[in-house]
Amino acid sequence: MHSVADLDRELAAAKAAGRPAMLDFSAEWCVSCKEMEKYTFPDPKVRAVLTPMWLLRADVTENNAEDQALLKRFGIFGPPTIAFFGPDGLERQNFRLVGYVKADKFSEHVAQAIASPAT
Repeated sequence: MHSVADLDRELAAAKAAGRPAMLDFSAEWCVSCKEMEKYTFPDPKVRAVLTPMWLLRADVTENNAEDQALLKRFGIFGPPTIAFFGPDGLERQNFRLVGYVKADKFSEHVAQAIASPAT
């Protein structure tokens, strides 16, 4: 995903499907993002808990105007940041993650985010 319009379209599709969504802000130059890709996301517990999620990735490697607009939309300074949305399409802001998170903690966090009502 490369623009706010892409994001809006994908979040609307997730909401229409009644599925929670996870938005991962990532970049090629981000060391912690690489750690998440290598150690956290492949973990079987993490893969299982992410199964019902509509998975989205905002690649902000280029740090261009579109990347900046995506970051600004969420008040994010940079990757890695992960935002969670309920099936209602609303972000569960209190479940936002910043930085590297180990697999066990991440899987527990995702399960709680999915179960959380909108605030």
